[in-house]
Amino acid sequence: MSDQDIEQRIARDIARWQRGVQEKGEPLVVDEGWLQTPPGLRLPFSVLKSAGVPPREVELLAQRAALRERLEACSDTQQCARLERALSELEQHIAFRLEALQRLGRG
Repeated sequence: MSDQDIEQRIARDIARWQRGVQEKGEPLVVDEGWLQTPPGLRLPFSVLKSAGVPPREVELLAQRAALRERLEACSDTQQCARLERALSELEQHIAFRLEALQRLGRG
């Protein structure tokens, strides 16, 4: 088999593969979340999203929203202080996780 035959076979296989890829899948939806995600994490997060598994940070943000609602409805001073402390700790935890994700996504 000559080099030219090998190159033709490779080109034919690549063309066949490209036709197969074009016929499969769905177009990528580029939304604000995609653009805000660090490039190094876009593929892993996309896979998780397709599998129906939200990133841990989404759950933490939901917890933060629930804590804020409880804090707004709170009337007991001591309970409010506990909720404010818990909210502060949770926000700090979220900030650390998001910063770590930013660093991880760049590297």
